[in-house]
Amino acid sequence: MRVALYPGSFDPITYGHLDILKRAKRLFDKLIVAVVENPRKAPLFTATERRWLVEQALAEEGITGVEVITYSGLLIECAKELGVAAVVRGLRATSDFDYEFQLALTNRDLDSDIESVFLMTAGQYSFLSSSIVKEVKQYGGDVSKFVPTCVERALAEKFGQPGPGGKTKK
Repeated sequence: MRVALYPGSFDPITYGHLDILKRAKRLFDKLIVAVVENPRKAPLFTATERRWLVEQALAEEGITGVEVITYSGLLIECAKELGVAAVVRGLRATSDFDYEFQLALTNRDLDSDIESVFLMTAGQYSFLSSSIVKEVKQYGGDVSKFVPTCVERALAEKFGQPGPGGKTKK
């Protein structure tokens, strides 16, 4: 069985992430999404919230058969523990490539049995990032084209704004 790991901060998960996830799922027998706990970053959502949002987004989009975990530490150690054959990474632009290339070569040095697989996101998501989504929503913008409803609702709650349908949580 060919197992792949799709790691990321997913703060929050976007349609760009889901695009990569759906395509990776077709390539491997099993796909595990790993929500990263990175102490160098200050995420908007906790790791537990991000994992829950990934699970909710998968359900909302009708995507089944994907395991969702959280992890901290070296990605390659997580991959070894899970016995994966490949780490899937999404690319949007050449700026992504430089960083991802560096990570892939480092991971290969740490364990040459685990491959890095790069998938280009769909053109419509090539500009999309979690940071942009958060900024747009923070200033009251509509992010419904970029994220599932569950994510839009969670962002609205974090920023104390009306969610989809104009309701605020009390």
